[in-house]
Amino acid sequence: MLKPLGDRIVVKVIEDTEQTSGGIFIPDSAKEKPQKGEVVAIGLGKMNDKGEREPLDVKVGETVLYAKYAGTDVKIDGTEYKILSIKDTLAVIE
Repeated sequence: MLKPLGDRIVVKVIEDTEQTSGGIFIPDSAKEKPQKGEVVAIGLGKMNDKGEREPLDVKVGETVLYAKYAGTDVKIDGTEYKILSIKDTLAVIE
C-alpha cells in the first residue's frame, strides 16, 4: 500500500455511475473526471516553523471532494488512487 509523505493523502477514486437516471449510458470519452474519493491513507502533516507537525483536517475512511485536475494518478492492482496535497482537498462529504 502507499504511505503518503508530509501533508499528502491517498484517495481511492470513486467513479460516477455510467448510466443516467433516464437509462442512457455515458461513454468514457464524454465522462467528467471524478472529483471525489475515499481517503485510504494520510501523511504525518506539514512541519511548521517551530518544527512541529500540523495535523491534517481529514481522516482515513472519509469521503472528500478534490480539485478537478489535482494530484497524481496511480493504479495499483486495477484500483485507481490519487495522491493529493491536503490543499487540493476542497471538502469532506458527510
